[in-house]
Amino acid sequence: MWRAFLETALLFLTPFVAYVTFQLLQRRWPFVAELWHGRIVTALTIAGLLLAIGGMVTLAFTWREQGAYVPAHVENGRLVPGAFK
Repeated sequence: MWRAFLETALLFLTPFVAYVTFQLLQRRWPFVAELWHGRIVTALTIAGLLLAIGGMVTLAFTWREQGAYVPAHVENGRLVPGAFK
């Protein structure tokens, strides 16, 4: 559960990190209010949402396990790990 949340959050934050990196490469301090006006924040938010949604859709279509999950259990005194069967 945490993995899905973390991956989506990182995808959302990617445009913001790229913008901060761009400002640092331009030799500007990226944490001043003038660089974060409404249009920039709106564009970065939309880009982040598109990346997060795209990542979730890609994960939904590419990561599919076949069958039902059988949890770990003991058979004949041996531990059998959980698996999809």
